[in-house]
Amino acid sequence: MANANGKSATGFPEKISEKANPEANEATEIAGNIIYHAKYSPHFSPLKFGPEQALYATAESLRDRLIQLWNETYLHFNKVDPKQTYYLSMEYLQGRALTNAIGNLDLQGPYADALRKLGYELEEIAEQEKDAALGNGGLGRLASCFLDSMATLNLPAWGYGLRYRHGLFKQLITKKGQEEVAEDWLEKFSPWEIVRHDVVFPVRFFGNVQINPDGSRKWVGGDVVQALAYDVPIPGYKTKNTISLRLWEAKARAEDLDLFQFNEGEYELAAQLHSRAQQICTVLYPGDATESGKLLRLKQQFFLCSASLQDIISRFNERSTSEGSRKWSEFPSKVAVQMNDTHPTLAIPELMRLLLDDNGLGWDEAWDVTSRTVAYTNHTVLPEALEKWSQSLMWKLLPRHMEIIEEIDKRFVQTICTTRVDLEDKLSTLSILDNNPQKPVVRMANLCVVSSHTVNGVAQLHSDILKAELFADYVSIWPNKFQNKTNGITPRRWLRFCSPELSDIITKWLKTDKWITDLDLLTGLRQFADNEELQSEWASAKAANKQRLAQYIERVTGVSINPNSLFDIQVKRIHEYKRQLMNILGVIYRFKKLKEMKPEERKKTAPRTVMIGGKAFATYTNAKRIVKLVNDVGDVVNSDPEVNEYLKVVFVPNYNVTVAEMLIPGSELSQHISTAGMEASGTSNMKFALNGCLIIGTLDGANVEIREEIGEENFFLFGATADQVPRLRKEREDGLFKPDPRFEEAKQFAKSGVFGSYDYGPLLDSLEGNTGYGRGDYFLVGYDFASYMDAQAKVDEAYKDRKRWLKMSIMSTAGSGKFSSDRTIAQYAKEIWNIEACPVP
Repeated sequence: MANANGKSATGFPEKISEKANPEANEATEIAGNIIYHAKYSPHFSPLKFGPEQALYATAESLRDRLIQLWNETYLHFNKVDPKQTYYLSMEYLQGRALTNAIGNLDLQGPYADALRKLGYELEEIAEQEKDAALGNGGLGRLASCFLDSMATLNLPAWGYGLRYRHGLFKQLITKKGQEEVAEDWLEKFSPWEIVRHDVVFPVRFFGNVQINPDGSRKWVGGDVVQALAYDVPIPGYKTKNTISLRLWEAKARAEDLDLFQFNEGEYELAAQLHSRAQQICTVLYPGDATESGKLLRLKQQFFLCSASLQDIISRFNERSTSEGSRKWSEFPSKVAVQMNDTHPTLAIPELMRLLLDDNGLGWDEAWDVTSRTVAYTNHTVLPEALEKWSQSLMWKLLPRHMEIIEEIDKRFVQTICTTRVDLEDKLSTLSILDNNPQKPVVRMANLCVVSSHTVNGVAQLHSDILKAELFADYVSIWPNKFQNKTNGITPRRWLRFCSPELSDIITKWLKTDKWITDLDLLTGLRQFADNEELQSEWASAKAANKQRLAQYIERVTGVSINPNSLFDIQVKRIHEYKRQLMNILGVIYRFKKLKEMKPEERKKTAPRTVMIGGKAFATYTNAKRIVKLVNDVGDVVNSDPEVNEYLKVVFVPNYNVTVAEMLIPGSELSQHISTAGMEASGTSNMKFALNGCLIIGTLDGANVEIREEIGEENFFLFGATADQVPRLRKEREDGLFKPDPRFEEAKQFAKSGVFGSYDYGPLLDSLEGNTGYGRGDYFLVGYDFASYMDAQAKVDEAYKDRKRWLKMSIMSTAGSGKFSSDRTIAQYAKEIWNIEACPVP
């Protein structure tokens, strides 16, 4: 029975009949499908259809469509039997899925109309979704952009990761600075994932190696946990192809609960395997300062590798059964495994173990299969990030794998001794095992380089440094093993969906929307960069994004910011090499100078709002001090009536993909100011540039290529170059560094107590002295400060010239075509994986 406003007793419009309809394209049909899920896939009490209930019902209506496309994709892959890529990554930073899926399926209009019929705006419902907490920084976001491009390019590919229940952490900002609490994205459930109860594999830890009478070896005993698969659909843009991100959850079996002990009251002892299994996927990157923390991280890495490889082999064997026996030598022509950084390195000895022990291959054949299957992407030249695991820990947790690693190392060393006598004296650094009696370790990057058919860096400068320095001797052994694959970002999430106004303007002026999948077409904007009509439209799109961002900042921080000021943003992991400390010291200097000016002088300055965001690792003390300093400076600056019209400072809390989708479209200047040679690539620089935001930066990572593409006149460059850094560090050690007076002034002002009583001595001491642990300004903040402040003065001048700034902004977007992840993935597919598109007809 309908009430007076035409709604049924359950609150849904009477005119719309509930009906399951995965193929719904039209608003009324979609609304009927949403109502169907609200009623018959219920997760909440009946008679309730608030925004949260609407989110889950909407997501499930969309999931119907995705499952249908997904099934068609995998039936097609099964029929064609192409070579497939399996991408192994410890993290994926997916962001919200609802608006992305609706956009990729080209259903924005119908879904918006359907929800209006049900009394809601699409934006309001999308706001209810929590970001999937499966990653932390650029490494995880890159993996997610890659999945989007793999699906869009119709490539036969899978992503593999872990299903972290509580992510890295949710960042709270209090008077003490950063505090960490557990992420709650799975507190209710994720509407996107589908548990595969039939896809379960055993994963063993500890135990020992049993030698059989025939000489074969088998890993036995220890703890065995179960890896259960959860699949998340990844739709391509305007294509039927929908691929999968398979996430593993660790569980113990019912029989692993000791009922006798439980009934004796020894509850924790009775369920200890259940408890140990649950720890594996509790958080991303558990603290590793303790032995138990290191053990848990190693367990996570092995759990991902073992479950994924068992799954891959099982799929290969299924085809063997259906087509008669398939030879193992064919495995590399059907399977490509890509290791995203060193975290999945254990895929190498685990694939060897599965081939040797479970499938009976000899060493030479197993090694041939493995080394033709796996490839490795290096993401860092920072020594602390090149993983090294204690040999004793490895022997304890993975005894069979240590035997295999020893054998790989022994054979590699023999090869060098027989074929490259000139490198014998380098074996102490080239070998996989570092047998230093004080601290014997396994060098994971070395294991990757020795075992992989291809090794790639992620920006031209980074790849050049890898070849010339970090892996130079390996290059002399295998000159064709090393490649560059400059990173990219998906233009769907990072322009089309997060800045629809700017996207529409681009489409209007290019007279096509094909740029969304062919980003090189953006160069067509260059011819209009001086056009006053385009500049006017561009400015109004930017203004709308800035207004939206200003409202968001006030909502989450309580700070009111001026939308007409220059929005200057630095968002990324807080790390000393990324030099957020340089940024805030620059702000402190600016504040001091503004305080010293007369009121009429201040009126001539370009007003600026500086926003900094990012998470500091819970145990990284100096990074957390930087977060505290930014907040303390903000508290003082923002409440100073003389200055706060011309300068505001905001720390944006809990930076994640959704926050980035708000910040990046509203940005006008972004800071990518790492010490040259230390940032492998960076990808946020690409997102900002694509959105017409100008960059102030060093010649580091992908900044080098961005500057080449957009034109050096549209990039605010400063700082030492990568090849100068070693000499400058040496000069600092020798006491030859002469600091710029502005640098000394900023430091003294920071120490003066103006920003509160917190002792910043230990943080600022890292910039003092010439040598010593945590001293001597290793990241060259002092050396680069002068040219940084000079570049900032150029920014102020350029911003005052509105026409010039708008032209630079348009040229930035116009030159960003190279930085599409579609280009990157097409290169991986052709030059590393040797796979081809397999579009669903």
